[in-house]
Amino acid sequence: MKNKGIVIFLIVLAVVIVAVIAGDYLSNKPDKTGPNPFEYNVDNFKTVDSTLIHFKETKNFRISFEQPAAISINNDKIYVAGDSQIQIIDISGNLLNSFEMPGLPKTIDVTGDRIYVAINNQVLVFNQSGEIINKWKTLENGSSVTAIAAGENAVYVADAGKRKVLKYNAEGELLLEFDGKADEGVLHGFIIPSGFFDLNINPDGDLWVVNPGMHALENYTADGNLREHWNKTSMLTEGFSGCCNPAFYTFLPDGRFVTSEKGLVRIKTYKPSGEFDGVVAAPVKFKDEGRAPDVATDNKGNIYALDFDKKMIRVFEPK
Repeated sequence: MKNKGIVIFLIVLAVVIVAVIAGDYLSNKPDKTGPNPFEYNVDNFKTVDSTLIHFKETKNFRISFEQPAAISINNDKIYVAGDSQIQIIDISGNLLNSFEMPGLPKTIDVTGDRIYVAINNQVLVFNQSGEIINKWKTLENGSSVTAIAAGENAVYVADAGKRKVLKYNAEGELLLEFDGKADEGVLHGFIIPSGFFDLNINPDGDLWVVNPGMHALENYTADGNLREHWNKTSMLTEGFSGCCNPAFYTFLPDGRFVTSEKGLVRIKTYKPSGEFDGVVAAPVKFKDEGRAPDVATDNKGNIYALDFDKKMIRVFEPK
């Protein structure tokens, strides 16, 4: 009897073990798993308080590019680079002119009657008719031109591959390059984890450069010395999150920053001092996990977003 009781006990124990294993297996099937407490979830940050949104989308127009690349505005004309072409559009969306490029453009900036375009890590300068008036020296292997900012006295080029800013004169002669280190011994310069590296010149003629890995915007002198900076690291609306933001930015005529972010895609404005000012377009306006739109502004304070996912230019006006 004693042996029979042991056998019965072992049989019951085996059944219990099999049941536990089977239950564990079924509960871990993809359609049976419970919520992951460590999952990176940004859904709670997609909704923005309507009182913070200071712009409204008033119009948009489709563009014909399969691979839109960049946007710039000058003298009430919109310059859009994409595929192997530049298109010049008026602010109502009517095509004024277009001309072919000798390759895929990566970025564009327009000042006066000159159009600066980066193709294959070389800056080409065009006139308004699409004729090449200058070809600058191609950058070395490992470089990656991501932005151009043309001012009255100099043209600045962002090289994400080498993590440097290059300063040229109007004829393409290299005058200076710097890597964002403020002083000797500083451990970091420009931190660029994923190839987003933007720069621009504000209405006062000052150069500002995004340090995306630091969620910072940094102001440099004409000699490449750090003058001031501000940064906002936060998942909240007023900050920047992810590995590298803002992805793109520009200035409004009054000197406010307009920033565009990837990951949690949104467009916002900041005061010249770096204080959060408001929202232009909330994440719900864009494709989930979409690309950060390139941004440009006109002299009336309207913001133009080049939406790469929807292949359109979207216009936001102050409320």
